[in-house]
Amino acid sequence: MDVINEIISQSALGSLSKGFKSLVLSVFTSIVVTLFVMLIAIIVNSDQLHFSFGF
Repeated sequence: MDVINEIISQSALGSLSKGFKSLVLSVFTSIVVTLFVMLIAIIVNSDQLHFSFGF
């Protein structure tokens, strides 16, 4: 946890208020979780996907 706190304090978020830091980190975490869930959904349903590249 000390490493994460050090990274945050040395980043652009370091000078912001604690509430705004938590808001930014929660938005970032929600984006990462959403992308991970979408990846899992693509892997699980890969047999139903059909790609066609036409020009």
